[in-house]
Amino acid sequence: MVGEIGEPVAVSRRVEAPAAEIFRVLTDPRRHLDLDGSGMLRGAVTDAVVSAVGDVFVMRMHNDRHGDYEMNNHVVEYEAGRRVGWEPKPGRGHPDESAAESRWGHRWIFDLAPDGAGATIVTEIFDGSRLPEGKRAEMHDGRAWWITSMTSTLERLDELCSADRPAGR
Repeated sequence: MVGEIGEPVAVSRRVEAPAAEIFRVLTDPRRHLDLDGSGMLRGAVTDAVVSAVGDVFVMRMHNDRHGDYEMNNHVVEYEAGRRVGWEPKPGRGHPDESAAESRWGHRWIFDLAPDGAGATIVTEIFDGSRLPEGKRAEMHDGRAWWITSMTSTLERLDELCSADRPAGR
């Protein structure tokens, strides 16, 4: 779904794996590089598994506009086996790193809904509704790109969970 500027963008996919198994992948920052459909992630700086609201995990990133930088991801939603979400804040090397309002309020959320025996509907959500006015157009520019990237992320998640499953499951 693609909404107006500031409205959440969401993509869903049915994954043939239990929600708990998918959740383990999503809450392990070391696995995010394997999931990245945007091509922006370069790896985890921190390796602790996300376990609660308030946790922070740091990812190395790259894009043409900012070059190499880090994002500090503040976990703002956590429901074990069901939902995890974080608000990125520019970190080391990002031009907005020292800005007083560098945590813009946008969120990445993964929502998991069981769908029969051993399958889960995974919805990835980019919620820019809390973005300051000046960042909204920038973050929502090329909304079709978000959909493509999110679709690729969920495809990678599906492949990763399939590869992690023992044969015959």
